[in-house]
Amino acid sequence: MTSIILLDRLRDFTEEAVKDLILPVALPDEDMEPPPPRAPLVFRARLPEFSDAVEKAPYVLHQLVTRKDVQPAGQLISAQVVVRTVFCVYSEDAQEGGMQLLNLMERLRIKLLERRVIGKQFRLDMGAGLDSLVYPDDGEHPTAPYFLGEMYSIWKIPSIERMVTDGKEGGAGT
Repeated sequence: MTSIILLDRLRDFTEEAVKDLILPVALPDEDMEPPPPRAPLVFRARLPEFSDAVEKAPYVLHQLVTRKDVQPAGQLISAQVVVRTVFCVYSEDAQEGGMQLLNLMERLRIKLLERRVIGKQFRLDMGAGLDSLVYPDDGEHPTAPYFLGEMYSIWKIPSIERMVTDGKEGGAGT
């Protein structure tokens, strides 16, 4: 449940961070009139449909990559989660699209670095750093008019306390 709560809190945090960033919306059909610009949608875990990878642009998607629980000898259990955040924007102008992507990514990066704690229980691990990548549009694999990037963050999350009942460690299989 803790990882799910982290994704929920990241969604809420991201929606607040980018709510006033109004970006062009992907054209659902070339014959249709362009939809009005809007703030990026924010998703967690997966997009609603696989085909939404471009149709929902602009958007931000937070995904759990790995979770690790460790207990060094004589210490409490510590837990961390790696989150992949995918960014997608749409623009008919390649230079403008690239700048919109950077603006969206920077907006969230700066807000995360300013806050570092989300939901009063999830702490950004600055010792591990905050990694970002903009997908290159090298001509061989063109992405335009969609522009994509991602960010990896590591979060320290509340750990699970071991149960002890009647002076014995609880549960079968412990």
